[in-house]
Parts: sequence; structure tokens; C-alpha cells
Amino acid sequence: MSEAGGGRGSGSPVPQRAPWSLVAATAALCLVSATSVGTAVAAPMSREEKQKLGNQVLEMFDHAYGNYMEHAYPADELMPLTCRGRVRGQEPSRGDVDDALGKFSLTLIDSLDTLVVLNKTKEFEEAVRKVLRDVNLDNDVVVSVFETNIRVLGGLLGGHSLAIMLKEKGEYMQWYNDELLQMAKQLGYKLLPAFNTTSGLPYPRINLKFGIRKPEARTGTETDTCTACAGTLILEFAALSRFTGATIFEEYARKALDFLWEKRQRSSNLVGVTINIHTGDWVRKDSGVGAGIDSYYEYLLKAYVLLGDDSFLERFNTHYDAIMRYISQPPLLLDVHIHKPMLNARTWMDALLAFFPGLQVLKGDIRPAIETHEMLYQVIKKHNFLPEAFTTDFRVHWAQHPLRPEFAESTYFLYKATGDPYYLEVGKTLIENLNKYARVPCGFAAMKDVRTGSHEDRMDSFFLAEMFKYLYLLFADKEDIIFDIEDYIFTTEAHLLPLWLSTTNQSISKKNTTSEYTELDDSNFDWTCPNTQILFPNDPLYAQSIREPLKNVVDKSCPRGISRVREESFRSGAKPPLRARDFMATNPEHLEILKKMGVSLIHLKDGRVQLVQHAIQVRLFHDSKEGGYWSDMRFISLQTRGFVASSKPYNGCSELTNPEAVMGKIALIQRGQCMFAEKARNIQNAGAIGGIVIDDNEGSSSDTAPLFQMAGDGKDTDDIKIPMLFLFSKEGSIILDAIREYEEVEVLLSDKAKDRDLEMENEEQPSSENDSQNQSAEQIISISQAVDLVDQESPEESSLNSHPESLSPADSDNAASLSPSEQTSNPTEDRETTSLDGECTDLDNQLQEQSETEEDSNPNVSWGKKVQPIDSILADWNEDIEAFEMMEKDEL
Repeated sequence: MSEAGGGRGSGSPVPQRAPWSLVAATAALCLVSATSVGTAVAAPMSREEKQKLGNQVLEMFDHAYGNYMEHAYPADELMPLTCRGRVRGQEPSRGDVDDALGKFSLTLIDSLDTLVVLNKTKEFEEAVRKVLRDVNLDNDVVVSVFETNIRVLGGLLGGHSLAIMLKEKGEYMQWYNDELLQMAKQLGYKLLPAFNTTSGLPYPRINLKFGIRKPEARTGTETDTCTACAGTLILEFAALSRFTGATIFEEYARKALDFLWEKRQRSSNLVGVTINIHTGDWVRKDSGVGAGIDSYYEYLLKAYVLLGDDSFLERFNTHYDAIMRYISQPPLLLDVHIHKPMLNARTWMDALLAFFPGLQVLKGDIRPAIETHEMLYQVIKKHNFLPEAFTTDFRVHWAQHPLRPEFAESTYFLYKATGDPYYLEVGKTLIENLNKYARVPCGFAAMKDVRTGSHEDRMDSFFLAEMFKYLYLLFADKEDIIFDIEDYIFTTEAHLLPLWLSTTNQSISKKNTTSEYTELDDSNFDWTCPNTQILFPNDPLYAQSIREPLKNVVDKSCPRGISRVREESFRSGAKPPLRARDFMATNPEHLEILKKMGVSLIHLKDGRVQLVQHAIQVRLFHDSKEGGYWSDMRFISLQTRGFVASSKPYNGCSELTNPEAVMGKIALIQRGQCMFAEKARNIQNAGAIGGIVIDDNEGSSSDTAPLFQMAGDGKDTDDIKIPMLFLFSKEGSIILDAIREYEEVEVLLSDKAKDRDLEMENEEQPSSENDSQNQSAEQIISISQAVDLVDQESPEESSLNSHPESLSPADSDNAASLSPSEQTSNPTEDRETTSLDGECTDLDNQLQEQSETEEDSNPNVSWGKKVQPIDSILADWNEDIEAFEMMEKDEL
């Protein structure tokens, strides 16, 4: 992310920035005038405390950088847990993550301009000498074009930019003669063969020594690349052309951007995640602002700021309008399908979208930036770090955190825009969490699981390139920095490029006349400084008023209920219960508590921990059941059984006209036209005991569709007491076909699929001819994963905001299976499971009591007979594990 400012100071021999470009370049900076009203929001942080925090950032950088230089250099990265360097080929392969490593001392190059920003000029000079002496760019290694561009080429150009600045000041780098620039030019030519495609989009990988397609290259057969991979080149390549006068680099990068623009989906003006580099066909047609697309949008706006080409701003504005129309659902940013932008494509958000509030600051759109940033901050306060991915109800989806800097970046720019001391406190929290949870003797270690606090033996180069830069700038005053930061723009890797490049070596046409632009209402895209009276309308509490409704958005979506009696006992001195988020799998005391609850611990292969309760082993049954030992868990069996009936209207979006038909039955309703919570209330008011929502997207199936969960309407859903289930079209057709064939169909809604053969052993066979006839006229369908809207508080249904599992593909056969005989018993299982992923499992007390009554009154329950093997339990988690494995293939 970048911050842009005016031209270079007077007296500089470098040309001044053109006035037309200066207006946009200062768009974010002019927001600083709002400081006078923003500072009234919270007590200002004293100069002394800011200096203390700034010095703390310097010490943290020294700890990370010093350990890299001592234990890892000249390797690409430090392995902080084992205090050694990570060398490509000498460590087990991590897949695509290793494509950033090229045996070119990556961390050192990526840290060059950070040294200058942190006022470590002597260390910078020494580092430049090491790069020139030791780094080899002609290695026989296959690297990512995208990562090599933003980290290595960008690092060399950022180092060169500040080297010539220091040389101009006359104290340091007097010996420097553009050596870093020559290395950058050499690397640029090594990357150019990747663009040898009919589309102009680059191959995703290249061999530094042998290029593309040669037998020795071991690359060049790929057909797909991500949009960000092809669209995040223009700043570095254009800067290289402007610095050297070699126009070929900027030309290639522009051609790639032009092609992506032409391939946008014209009706939605969105782009997909992955594209075929030869045909231009979209391979992955989902669209968002996170992984795979993020920096494409960033570079369109910054290319306008740096290069002054109006076409880049027009493209960005077109995309931004589509983003705010379809993807932005404040405070959430949810992926959609490019062809059906009203249809959500994902069940979760990834951590890389945390850069977007900062980009919105540069755009001048402050309100949604504040909202999304606050939502992300609430997630961080819950988990200490931003998980690599989290669901729309703020549960952990992917638990890793590789010390990403995007949230710190947005925090810095929001502080620059508002002057609100609140963001200084946010930065202080980030510093404290890094030192408390990520700091190790040899540096800072990435989090393997934010829930357990376990570490991973990695410290990526971007941690030094970006995190410490943004944190230091957040607390620094202008006099703390030895140069004017406003004279530079930040690349996506936070490398600094001077704004005066906009008027240097301009041999490229500034207007792309080959592209047609969608006409937009420019009232939302004024190319001037935003009016602070609009941003802060005479109200010093404006920013706070935006944040306030989001303060408890994470906790509200995941309530933790404790009975009043037990709460009073906690106040009187009794030990409070163990919370799921505080559980540590290595803590003997915690394990003993689980043992008393009859809970065993299973380590899943995806790194998570699954808890399985064996009711027969419970020592303190009352405590285990009431959550006395574990405040976040309830071990109950949720089952609802009844005949089904179609509601009228079928969409369930208004008062039912056939309440007598659904009274005491499970209502069938069609998805669409209103929120799930509204459907639930309407059928509940008509007397239904449950609801099944069937997808209106014909042909959809749990075999191919992403995991999905019905959401609430953002309001209190405590009034909804009936269970609700979502079925895709294929699974729903099983019920609809049964209704057409038989007079009545009975359905069992359960929290997990039943073993039909086992249940049949407990069923009584029909003993009369009438029973036999009734049996043939009725069908029983067992459906798993009923969704209780009581615990679902998310935004609106029409955009499919929340998607945990309603019916997993692994369970679909059993979950919607037809049985030729009527069940006469309702056995319950001895095991109910929950996963340690930060989710809540509080359920309505009424449902718990109902379940207990059913268990007590059922003589057919046999705990010993119904024990399932571990494989059967793990089968319920197949989809989660598959999703985790897919993560390893994604280029986050």
C-alpha cells in the first residue's frame, strides 16, 4: 500500500511533479487536515509515549534483522525456531511458498529501504555493499515472477531511490554510482522472457538462469496465473524504465494490464482470480479484494499517482464502483461470482484483504475504510492475530498467521487520514501481541495456529520490509525521519519510489486509446482532495460513531452464555470455567478438565484439535453438560422429526396462506427474495416445527458447491426457536421427488447423519396389514446438520454471507436417504463433537432440555452398542480437511 505526497523539495535537480498529477497524489494526504477534529475522539497520545513505542519498534527490528544477519545471511530467509537460514533445496519443499526464494539473499534486499526509514543509514550503507558483493542473480532456480518483482526488483529500486537521496544530502553513500539500479536492470531483463505469450500476460514462474521453456528451465508449461500476479508489475517495471530510459519494461507491464482490463466481465466490471495466460479465459471466476486479486486494484490507482496516466484512474474507478456495489457488505468484503455478482462465491475472508482500508484512504473513501478496519481489529482482539482466513461469523477458517503486515499498513493510513489517536492504540496492540506471542530468541516466528499459539519455523522477508516500516511511521513525527516520506509512493511490498518519476523519460503514451471505458457518474470520483466537512461533518466523534456499532460485532456473532447462578458463583470467588479460546493442548491441567468431562482429544492432520465426548466416561456429568468446566461448550443432540409440507408462498417471504398445512410439520421453502431469518419467522409463526430451505439455483449440489450456512439478518434472532436447514438443489430434489411419489414424507433433522442400518436394528417391524400400507405410503428422510438461527447473527441472506456446513458431501448419501420402513424409536448418539477453532457452541436451553427429555424417555439407547470408530468421527470433517489442503495450493 502506498502513501503519496507532493513533489520534491525546492532546490532539487530532479524535475517537479506535474500539477495535474499532484492533485491525485495528495488526495490521501489532504485528509490530514481532518486531524483537528479527529483528535477529539480519544485522548491524544503524548510525544513521550509515541517516542517510546517508536523506540520499541526499532528494538524489534534490530532483533529480527540482527538475527537474520547473524544466523541466516546469505540465505534468503531466517528460520527463527532453529536459528538457521532457509536455503532453497536444502529444506523440505513448502510448495508455492518457496517460489519467493531464489538464493539471492531475499531478506537483505527486501530490508534495504526499511533501514533508511528507521534512520539506520550506516547499516544501510553496509547492507548495500553486501548486496553488491555477495548477491548473484544468475542462479539455476525457478522463482515466482510476481514475488521476485515486488520483493527483489522492488527492493533494489527502493534501495536505489534512497541511496541517491542520501548521496544528494552529502553525508552517506558518496561512493554510490547506481550499482543497485544496474542490478535491477539485470534482473528486469531476466524476467522479460516470462512475457513471451500471445496475451502478454507473464508466465507465473521463470528460471533465473535459463528463462522459459528450455529443458533446463523446468518451467514454461503453466497455463494459468493469478490476476494479481500479472497485474502487479507496472510500478516496478515503469520505475525501472523511467530510471534507466529502457522503455521495454514499462511497455510489457502496460500490455499485461491492458489485457486484464479487456478481459474484465463487462456486465459486472469485475475480474476473476485466475486467468489462462494463452486464451484469456477466466479459470477461477470468483472475485474479491483479497488473495489473487488484491494488488491489481492497488496498482491501478498507484500507477495513476506515479505515472499520471488518466486511464489508470478511470479503470480503478470502474472497478471500485463494482467492488462497492457487489463485494463490499460493510463491514465485510465477500467474494462473488463475476457473472453473478449478487451470488457470494466464498464462505470466508482471507487476511490479505486487510490492505483494502488503506487503499480506500488513498481513494478518499473513509467511512467504509473505518468500518472494515474496525471489524478486522475485533477479529485480532479475539485471536491476537488475524487468521489467514476467517468465516463471516468470525470463526477461524485457516489458523496460520505468517506475520502479515497488511493490517498495520491500513492502520497507518487511517491514522494519517484522520489523526485519530485510536489508531495509535491499535498500533500499540500490534506491538504488544508481536512481542508477547511471536517473539522467539532468534527473531519472530510465524504463528502456525492462532488458537493454540503454536509457531512455525519461518520469518518471511515481508515482515522486515513492511511491518516495521509501517509501525515506525505510525508513531514517528516528521522530524523523526531523515527525508520527506511524502515525496515517495509505496509499492505493495512497501518499497519507496520517488514521485518525480512521473515527469522523467516519458516515452509511453499516457492515454490508452484502445480501451473503451464504461461511463460512470463521476460524482463519486472527484479527482480532488476530499472535503473534510463531508468526511467529518462538524462532529468530532464522527470516526468513533462509525466504529462504535462494530465494537462487539465479533462477540455478538459468537455469544457465550453462562447461567445467572453460575455467573454469581464466579463473582463470589469460584474459579471461572475454561474458555475454548484459552485451551492449550499442551496444558496438563486443561487436559485433566477434559478427562473429567469425558472428552478425548484428537489431533487432526490439518493441525487442528478435535474434541470428542464419551458420555459413559463423564465423571462430573452435571458440569460437563452445563459447561461448568468449559463455558463455551454444550454437549447436546439436536434432533427434530416431523412430516414435511410446502409453504405458500413457496419463498416464505410473507405471512403463510396455508398455516394449517404446515402446523406441527417441517416447512419446505425456496431460497431467495428475502433473508433466511425472515423465512424462519414466517414459518414459525404458522406453527412449523422446523424448516428446510431448498436452493433455487437449479442443479446445485453439495458435491460441487462451497460450504454454506444460512445467516441471520443482522438483528436479534433469539425469537427464532426452530431449526433451519439449507439443502442444495440436488439434495432437495430427493425430498421433492419423494413427496410426488408418496402421500406423506417424514424427515429427521439431526446434528449429524445417522447410520440407517444401525437404527433399523432398533425399529419394530410392522405387524399388521394396515401398518404395512402406512409404511408404503410414508417415507422417512434423515437429514444432517440442522442450522439453528439462534446462534447465527450475520448480515443478509441475499448475499449468502455465512457458510458453515449445512450438509457436507461426505454425509450427503446418508443425510438424505430414503427408508422403506417407519422409525418407531429415536436413539441418540453417545458422542457429540466440537472443534477447537474459536467457534461457539452455545445452544438454546430449551433445546437442551428437550434433548435430555428424549434421552431419558428412550429405552432403546445403548451407549456401548452405539460407539462409533474414530474413522467414522473423522469422516464428518472430510470437507474441512480438504479445504485446508486446498489452502496449501492457494498463493496467499
